[in-house]
Amino acid sequence: MIILLDTSTPICKLTLVDGDFKETSEWEAGRTLAHGLLKYLADKLAEHDWTWEDITGLGVFRGPGSFTGLRIGMTVMNTLADGLSVPIVGGLGDNWQADALSALASGHDEKIVLPEYGGEAHITTPRK
Repeated sequence: MIILLDTSTPICKLTLVDGDFKETSEWEAGRTLAHGLLKYLADKLAEHDWTWEDITGLGVFRGPGSFTGLRIGMTVMNTLADGLSVPIVGGLGDNWQADALSALASGHDEKIVLPEYGGEAHITTPRK
């Protein structure tokens, strides 16, 4: 089973793919993405009686998008890929999911996916 994840906006988009089965769901994470993403993933896996060990590949939307959302999504997906020893690929553009599935099917593994913010990150200077 393959997980495709997009955390570039406050609405987290998750697609689960297993053979001919494909299910997409959305979660309005807002500012709770860091706190709730792993639980959201675990709950969606459990709905289909899948476990983390059933994951065979990961695809993640690289951006552009929210600095924080992309950073959280990439961190979770890169950590899962490493911990589960499964391939991970990133994608850009409107066809990112199809491109990610194609890359995974051809055996591609980026090992670590980095975000594409679409410009310089706007990080504020600490006040103290």
